[in-house]
Amino acid sequence: MAKVADKYFKVDEWKVIEEGFNPEYGEVSESIFSLANEYLGVRGYFDERYSGSKLIGSYFNGIYEMTKPEYNHYKGIADFTEFMVNSVDWLYTRIEMDGEQLDLATADIEEFVRELDMKTGILKRTFVWNTKSGKKLAVKFERFVSMTKVQRSTQKITIKPIGCSGEIYITSGLDFSQIHKNENKNMWNCEPGIIENGEDIFLGINGTTINTGLKVFGSCKIHAEYSGFEEICEEKIVAAKLKVDLEDGKDYTLTKVTNNVTLKDDGDLGVYAKEVETVKTEQESACALYAKLEKDTIDWWTKVWESSDITIENDPENQQGIRFCIFQMYQTYHGAVEGTNIGAKGLTGEAYNGNAFWDTETYCLPFFIFNNQEASRNLLYFRYKTLDEARKRAEVLDCKGAYYPIATISGKECCNLWQHASLQLQASTAVAYGIWFYEKMFEDKEFIKKYGLEMLIEISRMLASRGDYDKEGRYGYYCVMGPDEFQMMVHNNCYTNYMGKFSLEYTIQKINEIKSEDPEAYSKVIKKINFDEAEMKEWENIAKNMIILYDDNTKLFEQHDGFFKLPHLDVDSIPVEDFPLYNNWSYDRIYRNDMIKQPDVLMFMLLFNSEFTEEQLKANYEYYEPCCIHESSLSPSVHSILASQLGRSEEAYNFFQFATRMDLDNYNRNTNQGIHTTSIAAAWMNIVYGFGGLRSDGDKLCVAPSVPESWGGYSFKISYKGTVIEIKVDKENVFIQTNGNESVYLNVYGNDVEIDSNGYQCRVA
Repeated sequence: MAKVADKYFKVDEWKVIEEGFNPEYGEVSESIFSLANEYLGVRGYFDERYSGSKLIGSYFNGIYEMTKPEYNHYKGIADFTEFMVNSVDWLYTRIEMDGEQLDLATADIEEFVRELDMKTGILKRTFVWNTKSGKKLAVKFERFVSMTKVQRSTQKITIKPIGCSGEIYITSGLDFSQIHKNENKNMWNCEPGIIENGEDIFLGINGTTINTGLKVFGSCKIHAEYSGFEEICEEKIVAAKLKVDLEDGKDYTLTKVTNNVTLKDDGDLGVYAKEVETVKTEQESACALYAKLEKDTIDWWTKVWESSDITIENDPENQQGIRFCIFQMYQTYHGAVEGTNIGAKGLTGEAYNGNAFWDTETYCLPFFIFNNQEASRNLLYFRYKTLDEARKRAEVLDCKGAYYPIATISGKECCNLWQHASLQLQASTAVAYGIWFYEKMFEDKEFIKKYGLEMLIEISRMLASRGDYDKEGRYGYYCVMGPDEFQMMVHNNCYTNYMGKFSLEYTIQKINEIKSEDPEAYSKVIKKINFDEAEMKEWENIAKNMIILYDDNTKLFEQHDGFFKLPHLDVDSIPVEDFPLYNNWSYDRIYRNDMIKQPDVLMFMLLFNSEFTEEQLKANYEYYEPCCIHESSLSPSVHSILASQLGRSEEAYNFFQFATRMDLDNYNRNTNQGIHTTSIAAAWMNIVYGFGGLRSDGDKLCVAPSVPESWGGYSFKISYKGTVIEIKVDKENVFIQTNGNESVYLNVYGNDVEIDSNGYQCRVA
């Protein structure tokens, strides 16, 4: 693996700390210091004016724009693109003293420190500003987003003169005027802003996206002492410019609490209008709101860490890394907003247009399955909510049933790269896998009957119409692209065929089960979608005759027809400066050999681990790992987990560190675009599924912990059947206990064990 770490942030087990400001690392820091609460997210850009390279990213989940290309498309190629749009900059601040406006690109500053406290979710930044007029000011910015009142976010600015006094002007407001980077234009129409000056200053402005017609009402309350007040009400900006008289050694504080209301494409305009009116008439002061929101948010994070923390002994870098991953996962999604999905960059950047991909169900879902049932259910509900769009997509691609999109925000396929959007079936089979996994862990029969069965039947209809029989009567999928996106237009991709077979068999099982257990619920579903049970006969035949490319002598699954005959490329010979390859290699050069972007065969061997022998796992790992360039951020974790299972502890650890610190150390040199959300979910799997040996695909939940050589020990927690289980491992012993009165059954190193609050102890195998 040729990629190397780019060390920049100070190592601290509970914090991310930047000491001294490096403009060349500015946008990377913006991504790392992002805050979010599922409803909204904001990059770690500077509150005040900054003329250097930046991305003013303030986002709302489900608020997006759409563009149409000016060229013609063939049938099946998306004729539009959806993208997450940067919205109101609620941190908008300008600071001026003696005619000089504070700008970190040009100002004389010292003692710069930025600190994200993952225990509390609070971001702080401090520095000393030496003005051109010879004055010295200590400046402090604080911000957090509420985890309990998700429409709320806060900002606090404190300025303290050092050996001086004088007048300073602080402008604080709301700004819709930002240019969208990719489109190179502003995407908002705004109504005139509102300014009310009372005990607190109230500002409000309503923005509507130009093409999609979605709305955001941004508002804030500002509390500050000032001797002068000026209204700023421009086309897309509303702000208050305050004149402040500073006294030497005395703190001056401005407190700001925002309340942002959104209207999505499935929203009710009347409800939106009512919410806006409620915001305008709220009486509680900014300071009181700030204090309450801060306490509630700190309490919320305290509970998260009590149930989800992972501890590592003797490895502060990866202790920081895994907590950063857990922190970002909870920021991104925790079940606060029903019917939304997780974008590839969460709410931290605009790469991939903010779209959600197939890896939500395969990489993110396990984290929520074992930490937050409501969040996992909501993720799957998004797929039901968008089922009609999947049906439309299937029709466009000359298929029956439902064909889930590779890239989407609204549920529509908006990837206009035909080789991805039209050739990849794994979004649909991932939904089937997600339903199976959710049901397996929670036994939520009502969800399956109300939503799951309908989705499964429509996915199976698509799978039965997308493939075909060969001349020997075997069924397969032709002209497809599997998870490895460096191989396109291939036949019988093994992952695709394997997951197709699984999806069909699981659907048949659920049909028979629900028909027997709840005929009324079954009848309701089949009438709604006009299902004929004769369809199942064909599905059974397809599953029975599915082509799975496997050699019993070598124990190898062939990634697709002809893969073993491709020219070999030594991936370790690629210079680090060539990454990312998409930016430095011609498109066709990437596809001319056996180089793999990310695990393909190894992926389904992890998802259904119990179905394969250790001999099979070993053979396939040793064949495919040397072919993998890990150009996808999802790749290292899968390899780490399987390497750990195979006893390749050093290799497992190296991959683990790569995945866990993917963004903190900018391994792929693209953290500036936003964090790798699904990758950090997979990093959590590194410990729990990798070193912890958790396996959840078999009849029982199994654990088989191992300890990396450099660690003194570690611990992790999972929620299973409503009970939190803590697993502690040191060099010699494993200790497992429940944090409650309930007991659960686990398989530990092959032995069935009842676990309760008294705990169970055994030797590390």
